[in-house]
Amino acid sequence: MIQQQQTLKLSPYIDLYNLIIPKDNTLRQINDLVDFSFVYEELKERYCLDNGRNAIDPIRMFKYLLLKAIFELSDVDIVERSRYDMSFKYFLDMAPEDAVIDASSLTKFRKLRLKDLNLLDMLIGKTVEIALEKGIITSKSIIVDATHTKARYNQKSPREILLDRSLKLRKAVYMADESLKDKLPAKNTTDVLEDEIAYCQKLIATLEAEGGVCALPKIQEPLNFLKEAVADDLEQLRISEDPDARVGHKSADSSFFGYKTHIAMTEERIITAAVITTGEKSDGKQLQALIEKSKATGMEVKTVIGDTAYSERDNIKYSNENGLELVAKLNPAITQGNRKKEDEFQFNKDAGMYVCKAGHMATRKARGGKKGVGANQVDTYYFDVEVCKRCPIREGCYKEGAKSKTYSVSIKSDEHTEQMAFQESEYFKTKSKERYKIEAKNSELKHRHGYDVASSSGLLGMELQGAMAIFAVNLKRILKMSD
Repeated sequence: MIQQQQTLKLSPYIDLYNLIIPKDNTLRQINDLVDFSFVYEELKERYCLDNGRNAIDPIRMFKYLLLKAIFELSDVDIVERSRYDMSFKYFLDMAPEDAVIDASSLTKFRKLRLKDLNLLDMLIGKTVEIALEKGIITSKSIIVDATHTKARYNQKSPREILLDRSLKLRKAVYMADESLKDKLPAKNTTDVLEDEIAYCQKLIATLEAEGGVCALPKIQEPLNFLKEAVADDLEQLRISEDPDARVGHKSADSSFFGYKTHIAMTEERIITAAVITTGEKSDGKQLQALIEKSKATGMEVKTVIGDTAYSERDNIKYSNENGLELVAKLNPAITQGNRKKEDEFQFNKDAGMYVCKAGHMATRKARGGKKGVGANQVDTYYFDVEVCKRCPIREGCYKEGAKSKTYSVSIKSDEHTEQMAFQESEYFKTKSKERYKIEAKNSELKHRHGYDVASSSGLLGMELQGAMAIFAVNLKRILKMSD
């Protein structure tokens, strides 16, 4: 059960916070900036209010997850740091002498309390609300783009995952004390998963028993990640690599296995909306959702800035009907023709090729038909038929015995006349220069908040990770703009 009011801290040491934590400390500033009571309001129906043992305060649990997003640490390490880091304890509304939670509580909180909660939209909406109240957002433009996140298991076998984590741990140990090399168990030489698990368990037990340099944070962090893989994720590893992740393409020669986060951001670099999909989804198909989500936060949208992926016919029509200026250069290959929606393939702007529903990219294309104003031409995309023969979803797409698999797109040269004229205007060219800002934001998410690799498997896990990471970067941006 939970109580609406947190327990009043009556600690003789409470004044230590004012002595130790400066006013410009980021966590102190976030505490002052955000009224976290909204977490209680969103989660109270998921707890019993009048029966059972007192639950750990949901606001504190939420703040633990926010700390993970800011500092990119494992559950074990974030809880351990909150044992001695006074800024963490202050942020978590703990008295200096309070005991910390058990790290396993965070897993339960994620799975039981946050399941089926639209946390992504809720947290983005909260930060946009704060930014609007403070007058930080003044523009009426949003910049749209997508960033990719590799799946946690990234098409590796379960054994390869354990190999990778144990290797990182051994490297950390050798850098700290090379003499420990002789004390570690012999590496597994078989391809059997159970043997690799047994080796990892021996490695963990040896280092935990060793003490000394093995207690250093630079060794404890990779050690805890390996322990999580062996203990917490073992069942998932046995079942599959990641059932929701898909192959996506960054260019004709570059692909990834994982997810995409489609983002809308103001010119002030506040993220106003996000849609998380599997890796093969087209960027352009998410535009309308990003605009509607941005409007739902209270943001007034007049101009949308993006790359060629967003200039498809449906988006131009939607923008015209809603009085929006779409600053996105045309690409005639985006037009889908008269196919049923369920039969459409997705266009990858970076590679200039179409990708089938299974995530496989065309190998080449050829253009046919008459040239000239008003004439129709056709681009034909050719797929590797050997891949099609083995595809698990080939039914209805590939005809058994066929020697080729193609996908044709009709190009109508006079279809986007107004947009073509608009993209030649000075206003269009000036606004296009704002697009670089979202690329910098994507880089911040990846390199400062661990968004380059998924922290768990499955689309729901990716949405939770996205919600906390975007909430963190928006809060940091608001604090910077408020200085």
